[in-house]
Amino acid sequence: MTIHREGFKTIAWSAIIFGVINIVSFYFISFSTPLISTLIFLVTLGLLIFLVSFFRIPKRNLTTREDAIVAPADGKVVAIEEVQADEYFNDRRIQVSIFMSPLNVHVNRNPVSGDVTYSQYHKGKYLVAWHPKSSTENERHTVVYKKNGREILVKQIAGALAKRIVNYLQPGQQVVQSNEMGFIKFGSRVDLLLPLDAKVHVKIGDTPQGGVTVVATW
Repeated sequence: MTIHREGFKTIAWSAIIFGVINIVSFYFISFSTPLISTLIFLVTLGLLIFLVSFFRIPKRNLTTREDAIVAPADGKVVAIEEVQADEYFNDRRIQVSIFMSPLNVHVNRNPVSGDVTYSQYHKGKYLVAWHPKSSTENERHTVVYKKNGREILVKQIAGALAKRIVNYLQPGQQVVQSNEMGFIKFGSRVDLLLPLDAKVHVKIGDTPQGGVTVVATW
């Protein structure tokens, strides 16, 4: 396991704050009320471990398959439905939505290899990620991939806790399936918009792994 570069600054500042709080606690509280000082240490240590865990990149055997569309994120499948596309496309698509809790790995990955034909950031609200309007009203970043003349859309959506979406892709860029495409901090959601003839291989409630689980084939 390694730590994602997006977490270096956050973890460094958190470690400094952890140290300051516990030094102050040791000198001013531990002698009079050692139980409270111990509690402060355990709580702050737990928060620091959580932050380190949040930015983890576990070692995995990533999937690369010509006919596969892999999960762009870890999490839980919360929606599979036919929708009218509201950005880039003007036709109907199959939407697969993956909710990412703060405990999930938050690296986002390319679902296919191909060309990036669209990459656009949108400012927005911070509704809870499972809210029906979060995909159109929340802060989000949309990417469209083109492969063999066909296109799919991936939308990174901020949630109530997520305040920063990072995306590394630019239009015209060629990308490799399962490589990193971005990162969302502290709980969020990723939507996949697929062609209607794509065969979906997950169901609601499944917990796919980003870059590993085959969500659909085409």
